[in-house]
Amino acid sequence: MHDSLQIFTDGSFDAASASGSWAFVVMEGERQVFSDSGVDKGASNNAFEVLAAAKAMGWIGGAAKDRPVTLWTDSRHVLEGCHHWRAIWRNNGWKRITANPRLRRRAIPDAALWQQLDSLLESNRHVVVKLCKGHAGLAGNEQADALARDAYRAAARLPRS
Repeated sequence: MHDSLQIFTDGSFDAASASGSWAFVVMEGERQVFSDSGVDKGASNNAFEVLAAAKAMGWIGGAAKDRPVTLWTDSRHVLEGCHHWRAIWRNNGWKRITANPRLRRRAIPDAALWQQLDSLLESNRHVVVKLCKGHAGLAGNEQADALARDAYRAAARLPRS
């Protein structure tokens, strides 16, 4: 049995319907041990990438609380948000602060999702967030992508392609 879990996350978005899907796949070595996916309304693909990471982190908090985990995302937005921006946003009261006085305190897109993900990452400090290249044949990433697309198709009752 491996000590470390590898969790792959992905989000998908359809601008025409303002809805999308999220998914995550939990791998222990070469074996998939859990997966989950869902659909929701949203404003951007980035929102569903963040939501996928938050859902995976929620699972970790309940099922893998003390295990070392690598959370893989193919989203630079999620990676940079987790490693850099969330600490700044938290310190700024979850606002963006700019040099322009008229735009000084701007809202962060998907601030509620980022606050949720921040809280989960803070309470699960054994999780390392890393970037993987999407659509490059990495099994866990490909499975998360397929789950997210399938969840959306099932909700929209679209045929599989």
